[in-house]
Amino acid sequence: MKKEAIVLLNMGGPNNLSEVEMFLKNMFADKNILTMKSNLLRKLVGGLIVFNRAESSQEIYRQLGGKSPIVGHTKNLVNKLQARVGENVLVDFAMRYTPPFVDEVIERINKENVDKIYLIPMYAHYSTTTTKSSLEDFEEHYHDSEGSALLVEIKHYFENETYNKAILQRIKEQMASDVYRDFDIIFSAHGLPQKIVDAGDVYEKHITRHVEILKKMLQEEKMNFHDVHLAYQSKVGPLAWLKPSLEDKLKTVRNRGVIIFPIAFTIDNSETDYELAIEYREIAEELGFKEYRVCRCPNDSKLFVDALCEIYEKMK
Repeated sequence: MKKEAIVLLNMGGPNNLSEVEMFLKNMFADKNILTMKSNLLRKLVGGLIVFNRAESSQEIYRQLGGKSPIVGHTKNLVNKLQARVGENVLVDFAMRYTPPFVDEVIERINKENVDKIYLIPMYAHYSTTTTKSSLEDFEEHYHDSEGSALLVEIKHYFENETYNKAILQRIKEQMASDVYRDFDIIFSAHGLPQKIVDAGDVYEKHITRHVEILKKMLQEEKMNFHDVHLAYQSKVGPLAWLKPSLEDKLKTVRNRGVIIFPIAFTIDNSETDYELAIEYREIAEELGFKEYRVCRCPNDSKLFVDALCEIYEKMK
């Protein structure tokens, strides 16, 4: 009997401190991240970035327990999704910059009688730097393998209602019984260099549209925050990036209670557990915020599993 496979694709994160340099090297060797045409120039610039960031990045993961949380959350998600779809559908995951890499996942799949492989990036919004990079990575390795299954892919799903309910659930968890009007909410998206957006990347458009969808859902759920904002985090280097930055946005919020939802991520990682929960918390406290709360990503929540099942069924 022919089987199907679902493969969840993500950027990955170090499984231990010794993988931090590998993570950085692979990321900055990606032509979708450093977009210069010259491979030699990319190698030189990427090497310089890795040299400058390796030690500080190791310290970040040391504070997170010696590894990124992304792999553990993804394993839990895969197990729950596998239980839902049944034994005739193989569920696996591959990371872009750290193990498990796509080649080992493809090797496992090729040992099964798989007819179709459904590729679902763990990015709800399309970007060349994430979705395109991960899909290309899998496709190139798969076509070099002995596999003959049909590849079916989805490029974005931020409009999926169940996925958005999973987001609202995470916000409700942080609010508990508190009064929504006492808080502003900031949807914080991972930033991008402006030149990538100017070259045609639709990420900013997807993020903006997603925030409008969530605003409407918040109103329908009577989750009436004092105000709703969008900001961008994680800027590095001297280039112009998408604005406003989260730091600048925090300076303009007049309310002294703020909820942060990491809208660009489906799975928690160093940008949520360290950058948002620790670094930006220090900034918020310096600015006088009495309450600063960071929502968890959907991770392995039931509603996110429900959403992935809907996405899979729609792809069939």
